[in-house]
Amino acid sequence: MARYSRGAGKEVGRALHRRKKSTLKSGPGGKGGTVTSRKQAIAIGLSEARAKGKKVPTKRKTAKRKAAKRKTGARKSA
Repeated sequence: MARYSRGAGKEVGRALHRRKKSTLKSGPGGKGGTVTSRKQAIAIGLSEARAKGKKVPTKRKTAKRKAAKRKTGARKSA
């Protein structure tokens, strides 16, 4: 079964088009700078699709785990 719905794909496509037109903004409420990175545009499109309730997998929370491992590893060696 597909991981992403067609609607989510369309939402990402819209975000990529807005990036090309230089109208895609980052930050809360679009107050940040203009997005130039393709990866960032895709992430914004997926985030918007999630907010609209489209079928998109949830964000992975690996960054917190990695940070916690680094902290505990540093304590053991010291």
